[in-house]
Amino acid sequence: MTGAPPTIVKLGGSLVSNAARLGRLLGALADGGEGRCVVVPGGGPFADAVRQAQGRLGFSDALAHRLALDAMGRMAEVLSEGEPRLAIVRSVREARSAEAPVIWDPVALKDGHASIPESWDVTSDSLALWLATELGAPRCILVKSIDRPAGASLSDLVRMGVVDAAFPAFAASYAGEIVIRDPGADIVRAAA
Repeated sequence: MTGAPPTIVKLGGSLVSNAARLGRLLGALADGGEGRCVVVPGGGPFADAVRQAQGRLGFSDALAHRLALDAMGRMAEVLSEGEPRLAIVRSVREARSAEAPVIWDPVALKDGHASIPESWDVTSDSLALWLATELGAPRCILVKSIDRPAGASLSDLVRMGVVDAAFPAFAASYAGEIVIRDPGADIVRAAA
């Protein structure tokens, strides 16, 4: 790795509903707006399709988790095509050694990882914190398409559906700063 660890920037899959904002964010990240960073894509409409298919077909949460990882990988491809300066990396090692901003495809996690439950309790929000912990990232930014109410605790954010159910546990293991960037581009620290 060259220099300090990168910042992790998770782009929510729901940002696809605002293509202009998504394009601006990708361009700013490629321009170095957050310095050396690793973008973690949400699963967006691809993850929504997995949820719907599981509801109809009844397959296991473990399979749904692996398919949701694929959904994040497909979003990584979409984001990289939208901003070609953001190359895709597919491992923690590649993310650690990248010298420019990149997008992480979590495909390597499909074989399972002891610290990551295979359920809908873990989404790209918690995976962003997991990656931030693995890389020793000083900051993990979650870019959301909804506002975070002022003073909301992590438990409140789980109840409101702003972050996934496993997020507080992953946050407890992460030593860096957690920020949530809402549609107004405000940056706030979630209360513990």
